[in-house]
Amino acid sequence: MSRPADVAVLGATVFTCDADLPVAEAVAVRDGKVTAIGSVGDVRAHCDATTEIVDGAGRTLMPGIVDAHIHPPMAGIEMARCDLTGSDRRADYLELVGRYGRENPDEAWIRGGGWSLAAFPRGIPLASDLDGVVGNRPVFLPNRDHHSAWASSRALELAGITAATPDPPDGRIERDEVGNPTGALHEGAMDIVERILPPLTVEDYADGILTAQAYLHSLGITSWQDAWVPVSGDGAKALDAYLSLAAKGQLTARVVGALWWNRARGIDQVDDLVAARNRSEAVGSDRFRATSVKIMQDGVCETFTAAMLTPYLDCHGHETSNCGISFVDPADLREYLVRLDAEGFQVHVHAIGDRGVREALDAVQAARQHNPTGLARHHLAHLQVVHPEDLERFTALRVTANFQPLWACEEPQMVELTMPFLGPERSAQQYPIGSLARRGTHVAFGSDWPVSTPDPFAEMHVAVNRTPPPEDGRDGASPFLPDERVGLEDAVRYFTAGSARVNSLDEVAGSISVGKAADMVLLDRDLFAVDRADGGIAGCRAALTFVGGEVVFEQG
Repeated sequence: MSRPADVAVLGATVFTCDADLPVAEAVAVRDGKVTAIGSVGDVRAHCDATTEIVDGAGRTLMPGIVDAHIHPPMAGIEMARCDLTGSDRRADYLELVGRYGRENPDEAWIRGGGWSLAAFPRGIPLASDLDGVVGNRPVFLPNRDHHSAWASSRALELAGITAATPDPPDGRIERDEVGNPTGALHEGAMDIVERILPPLTVEDYADGILTAQAYLHSLGITSWQDAWVPVSGDGAKALDAYLSLAAKGQLTARVVGALWWNRARGIDQVDDLVAARNRSEAVGSDRFRATSVKIMQDGVCETFTAAMLTPYLDCHGHETSNCGISFVDPADLREYLVRLDAEGFQVHVHAIGDRGVREALDAVQAARQHNPTGLARHHLAHLQVVHPEDLERFTALRVTANFQPLWACEEPQMVELTMPFLGPERSAQQYPIGSLARRGTHVAFGSDWPVSTPDPFAEMHVAVNRTPPPEDGRDGASPFLPDERVGLEDAVRYFTAGSARVNSLDEVAGSISVGKAADMVLLDRDLFAVDRADGGIAGCRAALTFVGGEVVFEQG
């Protein structure tokens, strides 16, 4: 026997995501890599008295979860501030904000976030509500998807937002019947307040990343793609924080940073993106690579800013004149994709509306035509509404469909703030996970945390059932577009091998395979033996999480 294994997991249900050996009973690890997979007897041959033995006890051992679209720095920072993510009721939010204000009387601004659009009539909160619980203090609270913010009257005053303030080209200020701002800011309108907020420090971002990392490891997440890493302005401190943590060995996860495309600039910023990538390479760590670029092409359906091919409907079902916003001119988007592809960047596009999706696909097509042998793994995230004529294009253009599956069910935001304004035809084109998977499209899964929970098992529940997770209190809900369901095994693959491929980690992680890094999660039960339709999937928890063979989380 060669040098014995450092650790071995015996007696588990090993779901490898490796087609050569899909299921096994045991795994051995040495020097951070998988050295043996097979039966308990096979793997015991690689162990001796020095090997640490973990009893799998029939529980599932699977590859570590890879989240393909997430925002850990701000999520971690917001967890330590006025965190509203634990509720979806207006009254609870006001109680939390008021309590936070009383407990933090010396803070210049009350900040945090995580409120739900569905908690307010038409998804629009009011400054007067905040004024009633904190008085004349400035408050700025982004919602869960960070496409809108709730501001107090004092915050609006300090930012100079009045009835005379025009809407920015890429956003909207909610107003009353005479034009006065009422406290809700959408998309680019949030920038008017954000630019006067007290700046965060590199240490703030580093603390946020470490807080988020510990939480994500507790969910079995071992790698992610951060979908917002600016290279200039205050947000660039997140990049500095990642590089510092990677250099110090404090970044235990494997992270790809998607460098933020500043839509206020043009093609000239590519040089800055290349310089940022070079900085990440100079650190010499395998835990952070800035190899992707994130472009926000449109907004969200709930605020009528997602880019649609045909107009939104009003509350009476009549067509309006609003088709949403394309943040980047489609011709410019094509130019940007061609250049970024030529520079070897992967491009990660936020595309929610059917027009936004089509514009992004057109841009990838231009890049593929310009560089037909290019290998960049471009991906489109969210994909809420995809026109049927565009489904085949994902496979043809080698575009990965990056879904956030938790959203693909009937819950209040969908039922009250989305479907009535899309109409039945477009509502039936939402989150076509099954349709794209059946066409052979590469699929990856992500959470978009803090927009929604990063719990991968709640997300898998929705992907498999197209019903809300049971803890949402909507037991018995009908499946939302049931033809778009996928099998549990596929859902696991999309959150492991599929997302690892997007991060170009498929030679290192994404499956339990001999020679790959031992990025693994041992669950608290056998995932494949649970009742898949009755909350069994969503109830699963990580018991032990490994990255490179090292334990980064242990339950209890």
